[in-house]
Amino acid sequence: MSRLPKLFIFDLDGVITDTAEFHYLAWKQLAEELGITIDREFNETLKGVSRMDSLERILALKPSLKDMPLEEKERLAAKKNDHYLQFIQTITPEHVLPGIIKLLDNIKENNIQIALGSASKNAPMVLKYLQVTDYFDYVVDAAKVKRGKPDPETFTTAADHFGIPYAECIGLEDSQAGIEAINRAGMYSVGIGPESSLSEANYLVPRTEDLDFHKIIEEYKKSHVHS
Repeated sequence: MSRLPKLFIFDLDGVITDTAEFHYLAWKQLAEELGITIDREFNETLKGVSRMDSLERILALKPSLKDMPLEEKERLAAKKNDHYLQFIQTITPEHVLPGIIKLLDNIKENNIQIALGSASKNAPMVLKYLQVTDYFDYVVDAAKVKRGKPDPETFTTAADHFGIPYAECIGLEDSQAGIEAINRAGMYSVGIGPESSLSEANYLVPRTEDLDFHKIIEEYKKSHVHS
């Protein structure tokens, strides 16, 4: 099979830019307001997880908050988002991770569609600050995705928008939940990060600057020869 894939689906955090630091600072600030201390190690468990689920994990650290009413949880989740929005206003095109613009350019040159599949409801705003909005043919609306990663819904929603078979899609992720979602969708998964947590990826690179369009395509084609 010499055919190219028809769609690349990118995660946002840790793939196009690293807003993980801003999320961490925002959650840390909210946790402190609740009398809870979280560190970077704990924050790793929140990566790729939805806002409400992340809040639940933080509240679980303080048993007295276990029975908090839903309205209060929603208020806290919104407050975390306000903290986050203040932090991300400092984002500029300099915050695009190394190698990403070149990869996006190569995909465009080959007339392949590009979508964004992020759990972040602020994704369109972040793309705007990074000045990369024009690369994306479609952005999955996180507010309409009922089941977050590792459920494949985010990725299948992007493919369904174009009517592209899942086997002809490539997904890029830096979280275990994200890789699992791509694999469960029956798509080709490209992982960015350590093998210790991303061993399920079809193809893995340690950093974004190691993402090479031609190498990804070569590996993608190999996998389709055997399938």
